[in-house]
Amino acid sequence: MNRLLLVCLGGALGSGARYLVSTWAAQAWGTGFPRGTLIVNVSGSFLLAVIQAVALSTEAISPELRLFLGAGIMGGYTTYSSFNYETLALVEQGALGLAAANLALTVVACLSAGLAGLALVRWMVG
Repeated sequence: MNRLLLVCLGGALGSGARYLVSTWAAQAWGTGFPRGTLIVNVSGSFLLAVIQAVALSTEAISPELRLFLGAGIMGGYTTYSSFNYETLALVEQGALGLAAANLALTVVACLSAGLAGLALVRWMVG
């Protein structure tokens, strides 16, 4: 039960952070392109890679903290379902170029952020 509570608490914190980032991005740049979701997915990809790499290559993150940070906070923070919905909404609006840009940017930026997170930890640890 403690593991479930760790995930639930972390998920609440991650969801709150996602809301704050998305709200800030919409206020800063408007809602014509889902920048908030892109920012969340890229930063979440980076952070999850860092968490996992540190947890698996050092003893700095306990299994419980890894669960809280990874499945909990990052699980609540990252927003693939929002990415999917917003991309499909762009398609339905006939904004195929923006939909394609969102798809390409999200995939490339998230993979790049994940690689950067792994590289950072390997550089710091190794």
